[in-house]
Amino acid sequence: MQNILGELKEGIVFIVSAPAGTGKTTLVRMLCQEFPCVVQSISFTTRKPRPNEIRGKDYHFVDKAEFEKRVAEDDFLEHATVFTEQYGTSKSFVEKERVSGKHVVLVIDTQGAQQLMGKLDAVTIFISPPNMEALQKRLSHRKSENKAAIEERLSWAQKEMSTAGQYDYQIVNDRLEIAYKVLRSIFIAEEHRSLRRKT
Repeated sequence: MQNILGELKEGIVFIVSAPAGTGKTTLVRMLCQEFPCVVQSISFTTRKPRPNEIRGKDYHFVDKAEFEKRVAEDDFLEHATVFTEQYGTSKSFVEKERVSGKHVVLVIDTQGAQQLMGKLDAVTIFISPPNMEALQKRLSHRKSENKAAIEERLSWAQKEMSTAGQYDYQIVNDRLEIAYKVLRSIFIAEEHRSLRRKT
């Protein structure tokens, strides 16, 4: 019996970028929960875990020495420094999951995405907040950063949003259920486009 998603022998790599607080992690987790053939690549980071974060689920938390060792061993597809902390995507994890038929989602910063554009065969998606006021409210509601950190994130968000036109798709997350339907439809359409190419 044919599935709506998960019919490829080799999966597709999807890159999802968005300003902090836009809901990208929630949207990608919803997709992974609905479709077992979709997996999120878990980034390595040198930052400390937030109170609600789980090691190995949200991030692989490592110290700077471990991170630099992985950089030297060419273990990352991409890596970037964001707000003084480093983030990287495991090359071996992405390839292992992709060749097993899984679609792999890289939830990464715009710096990392730009490193991979044109170098990696991937579908790129940018998720935007409806406006900066909404983003400020969401960041404040998280209560994970102080006011200065929120201001820094909002300033960085402006820069990130200026790169949205470089992505294959753009989604505005005003209502989560609508944004999810759009994201879901992109994954389904891209798989079926790949199926058409192979026939």
